[in-house]
Amino acid sequence: MFLVGLTGGIATGKSTVSLMLKELGVPVIDADLIARQIVEPGKKAWKMIRQVFGEEVFLESGEIDRAKLGAVVFADIEKRRAINKITHPLIYSEIRSQVFKYLLKGEQFVVLDLPLLYESNKVTSYLYKTIVVTCEDEIQLERLLARNQYTEKEAIARIEAQMPLEKKCSMADIIIENSGSLANTRKQVDGIVKLLRSSNHHIYNRVVYGGMLLAFISIAIFLLFWYYLG
Repeated sequence: MFLVGLTGGIATGKSTVSLMLKELGVPVIDADLIARQIVEPGKKAWKMIRQVFGEEVFLESGEIDRAKLGAVVFADIEKRRAINKITHPLIYSEIRSQVFKYLLKGEQFVVLDLPLLYESNKVTSYLYKTIVVTCEDEIQLERLLARNQYTEKEAIARIEAQMPLEKKCSMADIIIENSGSLANTRKQVDGIVKLLRSSNHHIYNRVVYGGMLLAFISIAIFLLFWYYLG
């Protein structure tokens, strides 16, 4: 099995591409979904956030007020680091768990949907290919304003707080241009899935890592015999 990274900028259409991949039967691990799940009431991250950030970022229901927490961490880099220190280890632990499950199921490849793929730089060395979803700057701003209740100034600040799309695209193996119609985007996704399914990289991984595992088992057996017979 091999891993493919999927990322993009805010409001470029990464979630749309992720959904298209799922519709084509591609297993996708969604880091955003995991991030929401790990902060559900009563869970470890939820308790740590309450301890670090206080009651003001929580709703009366006990759930985290994502808008308030987002505003707090966006305005203060130290608080952003604090929330990342709480959530990132738990997110990546769950990602590893899901990857292992897909490996046991015999999947050819899995897509990791990671908004901060290049920013965190924690998994890039494990990826066979990386995909960036991009669009024109004006369209990105229009989509963000339509999706969220931001002023134009707030929306621009959110966009500029991220790694520039141009830099992400320069680091990508595959680029999906999502400025046009859904049909055009779907055509690009179809082509990428066909390309990935035609790859033999999963066989290479099985040979290499299977050989390493076999060597490890052989050494372990030899050491056991040596211990009991020596």
